[in-house]
Amino acid sequence: MEKFIYKRSSGITALSASFTDFTYKKHCHKEYALGVTLRGIQQYNLAGSLQSSYRNGVMLFYPEQAHDGMAHDKMGIDYVMIYIEPKLFLEILNKKDIVRFSSPIVYDQVLEKSILSLSSAILSEKDEALCSELLLALVENFTSTNIFTHYKKDNTLIKKAKEMIYCKLKNILKLDEICKELNMSKFQFIRLFKANTGISPYQYFLFCKVNLAKQLLEKNKDIYSAIAECGFVDLSHLNKHFKKMYGITAFEYTSYFN
Repeated sequence: MEKFIYKRSSGITALSASFTDFTYKKHCHKEYALGVTLRGIQQYNLAGSLQSSYRNGVMLFYPEQAHDGMAHDKMGIDYVMIYIEPKLFLEILNKKDIVRFSSPIVYDQVLEKSILSLSSAILSEKDEALCSELLLALVENFTSTNIFTHYKKDNTLIKKAKEMIYCKLKNILKLDEICKELNMSKFQFIRLFKANTGISPYQYFLFCKVNLAKQLLEKNKDIYSAIAECGFVDLSHLNKHFKKMYGITAFEYTSYFN
């Protein structure tokens, strides 16, 4: 059984999820993703190692951190996540550059309570002012804990490649054009990209397409406009990739924002 509920308020998306057999394919998010495991053992591969979040575990993902996701056993898992735009998160922290977390899972009661309070307020559609106050309280908890690590900026070539990929989401990914611009062979580029990001250029290309479609659905609620703008063949094509990343189809996702 699968159950995914999304709600949005004050620039934050909250997710309440419960499933047994479902498995997230390898993906990443543009946002900071903070979550709490409520029941079961949540597992995911991250940076070459298997992570296990037990009950009350606080899961921390920084933007574009590649991972998958699954339940440890047939008992399944229940959890909540909140997704915060990097600009908003960093504004509250009073930082300019992306920050990373020193540990992917922590057991911190203050952080846990803050995430649960904010997710509950968003999912139950409380006033936006309250959600903003709870967000501030949550992010301020990070400033008083030793939870950040030094951020290593993207390799210059990888940063340029990402920009080129993002500018051509409507089209087919053409590695030859990127490699010519970077003066690298195709296989050198693929190897370098995976070493720096944890995913292949094609996986990143799909991730960007789906993420852009998600943003457009939240903004315009027009699924067919999103299909055209992001270069998907049709609704089934978008739904297929959307479900792998978000647990539900793009069509189902729009119902939460109508």
